[in-house]
Amino acid sequence: MVATDTIDTARVAGLPEARRYHLGRWAISIVVLVLIASFIRVLATNPNLDWGVVGEYLFNPTVLDGVKNTIVITVLAQLIGIVGGLLLALARLSANPVLRVGASGYIWLFRGIPVLVQLIFWFNLGLVFPSLTLGIPGTGITLVDIPTNSAITPFVAVLLGLGLNEMAYMAEIIRGGLLGVPPGQREAAASLGMTPLQTLRKVTLPQATKLIVPPTSNQLIIMLKISALASVVTYQDLLTSVQLIYSVNLRTLELLTVASIWYVALTTLCTIGQSALERRLGKSSAVAHHQPGLLARLFTGRA
Repeated sequence: MVATDTIDTARVAGLPEARRYHLGRWAISIVVLVLIASFIRVLATNPNLDWGVVGEYLFNPTVLDGVKNTIVITVLAQLIGIVGGLLLALARLSANPVLRVGASGYIWLFRGIPVLVQLIFWFNLGLVFPSLTLGIPGTGITLVDIPTNSAITPFVAVLLGLGLNEMAYMAEIIRGGLLGVPPGQREAAASLGMTPLQTLRKVTLPQATKLIVPPTSNQLIIMLKISALASVVTYQDLLTSVQLIYSVNLRTLELLTVASIWYVALTTLCTIGQSALERRLGKSSAVAHHQPGLLARLFTGRA
């Protein structure tokens, strides 16, 4: 405290400030840079890693097909997670004990079972249910009856495994965001005659978005990486594509390096998108602090 007061006094008096040296910080920075440079040099000069092969297969059509399939399964599974997670979060917050307990049980079950186990389960669902039948109960009328193995393709198995698992995690993220909105906002909306659905859509969700977006973006990046588990059920994602190639040419490390480069590139794009979205939400929040909110304008007659 005394040192800070001395520096502030010197600044006000126009006296030169004492230079502070951060020797420890510089030493750590130098060590980190040396380690990074050494790691890059070892990779670049290692005779057992052929970078020519990496460049040759980086844009190989089979690899690009895997990249496309990885993006598709990641986006679709995350959408299922967000939409289903919202419904589960609302059920968890419901006054209906059946909905509340049911949603809690779903979240408990799917968060407890590893994703790999879920993928294998859905892929082998035909062992338990040979056919999927839909009919009218009590009438003996069958509307749909198809073999399970025909319906549960590798794509469907991956989509179910990743999407249903993601719902459990997104439910808790969205629930936390909704609980972060001050209760007074909902009370004010109710006093204006808004229905619960209108309150959710116009008041609660817009304010909860700032709390939901950052962890949701992290979940998207996690989803992108765990989509590699799709290789166990023969879905041709990025990892499966490079596995098909190195099973023939035996250049395992080079092809895994190709996959790693693509995963890092896709993750970087997601991170850039996350940062841009957070900055936009931050600007919106800053504008909101300078302007009266919707409810405040309604109460003061300035809407």
